[in-house]
Amino acid sequence: MDIRPITPTYAVSPQITPQDVAAIKAAGYVAILCNRPDAEVPPDLQAAAVGAAAMAAGLGFTVIPITHATLSAQNVADQMAAAAAAGGPVLAYCASGTRSSIVWSLGQAGAMSADDIIAATAKAGYDLENLRPRLEALARG
Repeated sequence: MDIRPITPTYAVSPQITPQDVAAIKAAGYVAILCNRPDAEVPPDLQAAAVGAAAMAAGLGFTVIPITHATLSAQNVADQMAAAAAAGGPVLAYCASGTRSSIVWSLGQAGAMSADDIIAATAKAGYDLENLRPRLEALARG
């Protein structure tokens, strides 16, 4: 498991397993956001399996599957709402953490500068410089 904090309350990770949930809870996360579509993984790594482990551990679990083709303003709004409603630090995961980082970045457009968003994700190991024009456009409204 490779947890990469972007902020004190939002971290991303590549694919997690049900066995990782105890360590996620021990690390202080209160909820998990699944951005990985089930079609990308075998049954033992699908949302139902990870979600059951999360709920058994007392963690919140929200599924918002994202692909590059299905990324939408609604997905971003849903992700930000789920993170805010969690009441504490959340861990979002997908295949590599990139999609979860992109969703967070788009959700911060207008609230943070593009420079700060890109720096935060770069510190976590994600180069989202190519997202700058979209972040700036969103910030302008």
